[in-house]
Amino acid sequence: MSKKILVVGGVAGGAGTAARARRLDEDAEIIMFERGPHVSFSNCALPYHLSGVVRDCDDLVLMCPSKFAEQYNIDARVNNEVLSINREEKTVEVKNLEKGETYTEDYDKLVLSPGANPIRPGSIKGVNNDNVFTIRNVVDIDKLNQYVKENNVENVAVIGAGYIGVEIAENFIHSDKNVALVEAMDQVMQPFDFDMAQIIQKELYDNGVDVVVSDPLTEVNDDHVVLKSGKKIDAEAVVLAIGVSPETELAEDAGLKIGETGGIEVNHNYVTSDPDIYAVGDVIEVYSKIARSKTRLPLAGPAQRQARAAANHIYNIPTKNNGVIGTSVIRAFDYNAAATGLNEKQLKDAGISYDFVYIIPTDKVGLMPDANPLHFKLIYEVPTGKILGAQAVGKGNVDKRIDVMATAILMDATVEELTESELAYAPLFSTPRNAVNQSTLVATNLINNRYNQVPVTKVRELVENDAFIVDVREEDEYQAGHLINSVNIPLSELRERTDEIPKDRPVYLHCRSGQRSYNAVLALQGRGYDNVINVSGSFLGICFYEYFLDQTTDRKKIVTEYNFN
Repeated sequence: MSKKILVVGGVAGGAGTAARARRLDEDAEIIMFERGPHVSFSNCALPYHLSGVVRDCDDLVLMCPSKFAEQYNIDARVNNEVLSINREEKTVEVKNLEKGETYTEDYDKLVLSPGANPIRPGSIKGVNNDNVFTIRNVVDIDKLNQYVKENNVENVAVIGAGYIGVEIAENFIHSDKNVALVEAMDQVMQPFDFDMAQIIQKELYDNGVDVVVSDPLTEVNDDHVVLKSGKKIDAEAVVLAIGVSPETELAEDAGLKIGETGGIEVNHNYVTSDPDIYAVGDVIEVYSKIARSKTRLPLAGPAQRQARAAANHIYNIPTKNNGVIGTSVIRAFDYNAAATGLNEKQLKDAGISYDFVYIIPTDKVGLMPDANPLHFKLIYEVPTGKILGAQAVGKGNVDKRIDVMATAILMDATVEELTESELAYAPLFSTPRNAVNQSTLVATNLINNRYNQVPVTKVRELVENDAFIVDVREEDEYQAGHLINSVNIPLSELRERTDEIPKDRPVYLHCRSGQRSYNAVLALQGRGYDNVINVSGSFLGICFYEYFLDQTTDRKKIVTEYNFN
């Protein structure tokens, strides 16, 4: 007897489950319900309709119901909302939103993938005004785009500086709007550490985005918004991108168990507390492989894997559940940024002992015309050396390096093991010693106490306390810009000028990116110095870290001139 499988939700998780089930069972009756007018659309591409990169909003729809029927023999019912679940009778009540009619469908297996709703806080005055938008589907992005055009909107406020917020801000800049990006926290892009986020903030700021951090939205008006500080920002249109909440009402009404994080609780096969009901995608609670705790991760990649695993289990095919790592990538104007695993804040919250490496190699051989600095941060467990996370920001292929690190985390690899990873190299693509290899070699040196380092986040404090800082770059580099209290002793002259370096106090050394100063530290250690410390990231990292706050606050610069190349 063939199965009857009902799927609630027609995007990544739902469509993926339905398609996989069809591949496993040609005879099954599969019905997919979607409350909106579209199934299988590209959520992640929605912001690019605002700038015309995706010209027609219909192009965002990857497959229409007729194609689902033709290619997969799946009955994809759009504008059909599942209202309730009767678990005892194994039926669902459905409303056809176009006809206004309600009907019942029975099931053998039910899959819930309704996704998550954009958060719209009721505490914000004017949050439901006509000029306030959230982005979840094709209808939402089309509605926003049409409003901006029809009302000749010039000023847009984007509230929330996560992935969607940053992408919407960029695309509105490309369509010649004045854009303010408002974030309640102290940085954009929470998956990144504060130091790495400063690079992204600089890029947004340099491209005309008014980036406002640490200042939540409190009020929306027809032509401006008001922040907690009292600051007013011109805005005829407001986009809320402050996060999502799993759409669990259907599951809760049916008595399914909700997890500690607010998502539907599922087991390792994505089965809910009812053995005949599965749940996948943004609506569920997942398990963090690194933190060893429950979390939520609204990303398309994990949703697709969950969909396959749930369909497999319906047909008794075993699937390994590794938990989630959290791997993502984004473009902000000319910079790409990718991250995997946990960042420093998350590791502190989880109580995991860690250290990190921050290096800035070039993304390809330096003599290539489009070679650029690659900011790469590797976080590892102390004392095991197990890789816990990585972040990369630069103009080149950051995703390649982060994908390697994500795979390493999946395999529970250590920094020592990854030093020997053999990665593709040609001058146009990378360097002989890839950022992955270089970062793990540095981490291995630190684990083995070969030398000590200090991060760029501590340099301002060192300058303000008049620490002894040696700049080992050449004189012409130093004259082009340096820390205001540093002493210039080039690496080429270091061995002849050791009498200028004290042994009775800490000495901090830096160069442009950290390689020459590392060599200087080892040279001095070889001459009996036990008080020398390398500045991780060095002058290039310092400039990127300091720049945004220097431009947006009244604090004094600690550099004479910036260097970003």
